[in-house]
Amino acid sequence: MRILIADDHELVRDTIVAFLKNDGFDYIISANCLPTASQAIATAVDKNFDVILLDYDMPGMNGLAGLTQIQELSPKSHVALISGSASPTIARQALQAGAKGFLPKTISATSLGVAIRLIASGQAFIPYDFLARENIGPIDNLTNRETEVLRGLCEGHSNKEMANNLSLAEVTIKLHVKTLCRKLGASNRTQAALIGMEKLR
Repeated sequence: MRILIADDHELVRDTIVAFLKNDGFDYIISANCLPTASQAIATAVDKNFDVILLDYDMPGMNGLAGLTQIQELSPKSHVALISGSASPTIARQALQAGAKGFLPKTISATSLGVAIRLIASGQAFIPYDFLARENIGPIDNLTNRETEVLRGLCEGHSNKEMANNLSLAEVTIKLHVKTLCRKLGASNRTQAALIGMEKLR
């Protein structure tokens, strides 16, 4: 997987690179020479990246204009924004504009690797805790059975394994997973599991 990290803060770049390399990612360009959006865009066009992490607050971004430009010039790349200051509203606007993810700089190392893999597969990702600032998808509205299924997702169990463990039909587990994703605002079972790992500790 080819990843471009474009951020004008050296410490942030180096930290992200260290996290990703520790998680098994091996082809990462950490953009030491890309302190502005225009330079990042030029590099993205020159190479074929699977995932581009673009700092929303980087000089030259001009809000979401930089996102739009890099999407137009590198249409095969999955572009996600990172930021230490943007609001959940900005994150939603970014996804509406075509971004495949929004990663606050407070995201954990464990979640970062999962997020990159989801984004690379074409799925959208925003951490639940970040969206929860707008009171979206409270986890306390789950039933006891849904909570049990969520714990199973967090532990990496398949639907069949959860069905056996809970003495339920596999089709029932599938329905619970679908309901969980809707209630939690998750786009898939992996993102639901991430939410669960944050909330069921």
